[in-house]
Amino acid sequence: MQEESFMSHLVELRDRLVRSLLVVVALFGLCFWFAPQIMEFLARPLTESLPPGSKAIFIDQAGAFFTLTKISFMTALLASLPVVLYQAWAFVAPGLYEHEKRFVLPLVLSSVFFLVVGIGFAYLFVLPAAYKFFFSFTQQTGAETLQDLQKYWDFTLAIFFGFGLTFEVPVVQMLLVKLGMVTTEQLRAMRRYVIVGAFVVAAVLTPPDVLSQFMLAVPLLMLYELGIFMSGFITARSRNPDESTQQPTPEAER
Repeated sequence: MQEESFMSHLVELRDRLVRSLLVVVALFGLCFWFAPQIMEFLARPLTESLPPGSKAIFIDQAGAFFTLTKISFMTALLASLPVVLYQAWAFVAPGLYEHEKRFVLPLVLSSVFFLVVGIGFAYLFVLPAAYKFFFSFTQQTGAETLQDLQKYWDFTLAIFFGFGLTFEVPVVQMLLVKLGMVTTEQLRAMRRYVIVGAFVVAAVLTPPDVLSQFMLAVPLLMLYELGIFMSGFITARSRNPDESTQQPTPEAER
C-alpha cells in the first residue's frame, strides 16, 4: 500500500513536470516568433544611451541567432513561472498543514513579485545609468562607439540575474523567521555585517563596474530593512500547531 502511494506520487510529479515543460516549450516558440520585437524592447536602455551617430551591431555572423534564442528562452521561463509555481504548489499542497498553506502561497506570490520588481528596477534605472556612465568616458576619448548586441545581452542577463536574485531578500528573511531559524532581533543585530556583505554580493553578482555594484548594494540594504519589518508580523511555527496539545505529558506517561 505504501509502495503504491509512493509510485502514485512519482507519477503525479512526472505529469506536473511534463505540463510545466510543455508550457515552457510552447512559450519559447511564441517568444522566438516575436524575438526581434522583444530584443528591440530590451535594447532600449542601450539605444537611448548611445551617442548621436552611434549604433548597435552584431560582430558575429551567428550572433543574432544565438542572442534571439537566449532572449526567447529566458522570456519563456519568466512568462511560464506562474504555471510552473502552480504545478509545484499543487503537488506539495496536499501534504501541508493549513497554517503552512496560508504561509506558503503568499510566500510564492511575493517571491514572484520581488523577482519582477528587481528585473524592472534593473531595466528602468540600472542599465540606462550604467551605459550613460560608460559612454561618457568613450566620448571623452573621441572614439566612435559601436556596441555589440551579443555582449549587451550577456551584460543585461547578468544584471537581471543579480537584481532579480537579491530582491528576494525579504522573502528569504520571512522564510527563516517562519521556520524559527532566526528572529527579528537577530536580523537587526546583523545589520553591520549585512552592510559589508551587500557590497560583496554586489561585486560578485554584477559586472565589474562601481556604478552597477553601488546600485545593487543600496537597494539590497533597503530590502533587508523591509524584510525585518515584514518579518515582525510572522510567528515562527514549523510543525502542526495541534501537536503540542496532543503530545502526552510526562505525568500522563507515568
